[in-house]
Amino acid sequence: MAEPVDAATFLDACRVDPAVQELRGDYRAVLIVVEGIVPGRAPADPGAIDALVAAAEAHARALLAQLPVTELPHIAAWREAYQAFGAKPQRTRNSLEALTRRAQSGLPRVNPLTDIYNAISVLHQIPLGGEDLLAYQGPAQLVRATGDEPFDAIANGEATVEYPEPGEVIWRDNAGVTCRRWNWRQGRRTALTEQTTSALFICDSLAPMSAAALAAAADALTAALRGFGPDVRATRRVVTA
Repeated sequence: MAEPVDAATFLDACRVDPAVQELRGDYRAVLIVVEGIVPGRAPADPGAIDALVAAAEAHARALLAQLPVTELPHIAAWREAYQAFGAKPQRTRNSLEALTRRAQSGLPRVNPLTDIYNAISVLHQIPLGGEDLLAYQGPAQLVRATGDEPFDAIANGEATVEYPEPGEVIWRDNAGVTCRRWNWRQGRRTALTEQTTSALFICDSLAPMSAAALAAAADALTAALRGFGPDVRATRRVVTA
């Protein structure tokens, strides 16, 4: 059984490497630890998640009726960031772009926790990831990869281990990669499941997203998760480049 994690201690140890600062000095994120989640429990209103997902899908359609997806301001900023560390944004799309594109025809449904953060991502136009905190080994670190960090992935339906490209921006812990290409693909080891009781959520932002808009997205996520247990509590920290 995984050892309990003190939220404040964990968040205080999380860091953004100076090499990422050199790449994008405008980077800002809110890290949120949510504890007290009752496994298998959904919000008291059984239609709340469906309504949130439907609102996100409608919002995406409204946005894309005005601009191409690649010209939406925050998506365009993330495409530039991907190009800066050598990724091809047309082949490996940041998570916000991928979800906004999919939302036109319907967001994927995975599990309640994931469905909520995907919907908040689209509604607030922000890359947002969620992971099982108890699967972490050490703090979350945003760094540029050396290329030898293991990444637990699924390829063609089979579990496999991949490695990032040298210089790629990755989230990692002491055991290896937790998310590749900043916010492109999360790993299998720390994925949220129906048994998750403590979760880490990462809300990523670049200019032109304001600090107020970033905080609003974090607030919306926290509010949406309160129904997952009588003792749900959230601790957050803002990290910057």
